[in-house]
Amino acid sequence: MDLHPDIRVQKLAIGAEHAPLLVIDNFVTGTDELVANATTKHLEPSTRFYPGVRAKAPLSYQQIFSTRLKDLLCEHFGLRGQFVRFTMCHYSLVTTPAEKLAPLQRIPHVDSLARSGLASIHYLFRGNLGGTAFYRHRKTGFELIDEARQETYFRCLQNEIEGPDAPAAGYINGDTTLFEQVAAQEGVFNRMLVYRRNSLHSGSIAPDFVPDLDPRTGRLSINSFIDVV
Repeated sequence: MDLHPDIRVQKLAIGAEHAPLLVIDNFVTGTDELVANATTKHLEPSTRFYPGVRAKAPLSYQQIFSTRLKDLLCEHFGLRGQFVRFTMCHYSLVTTPAEKLAPLQRIPHVDSLARSGLASIHYLFRGNLGGTAFYRHRKTGFELIDEARQETYFRCLQNEIEGPDAPAAGYINGDTTLFEQVAAQEGVFNRMLVYRRNSLHSGSIAPDFVPDLDPRTGRLSINSFIDVV
């Protein structure tokens, strides 16, 4: 596995807070082998937040970041460090029907409060199964949630999701009463997004999405949490 010879990189800044976002098309070679490898894994629920099942991705996948992407990550996200460390690197397959989502799965989320932590999603599906979108919380205006903002944001959010504007059952996919979409990227086979883990974001999944438990045909991705230390 290596970087694809036709790799294309877009360096973006999104929303009013200009959060950095990398969009990398034609990311790596061997993507069909990655999908085939996923079919050999025992995918199982990992957290109460992710609406599907997961299994660890190959270590060889992580090495691409360490050997070929570290400088790009440091430059675009303003990081300093010698090593790339993964706190998560999993195949992820969305399997939860819209009507069975918990309230917190119906709205955008952050993966952590640390401004230096990165997340990536590498799409390994073909077809129109949705991408990823980024959001602004309307009442606070926040697009990024850090330690200084967490109390204000989560207190406000708790009041909202218990009130008349509580999100209806279903995946968020665009503007709502509580959130405004500020950017979106389509899910394209072998496209990877890298963004700060404290950016409000969510998968963009259409109301007619039908969960598919087969990694070869379902909404399969590799999701990672990355730190440069």
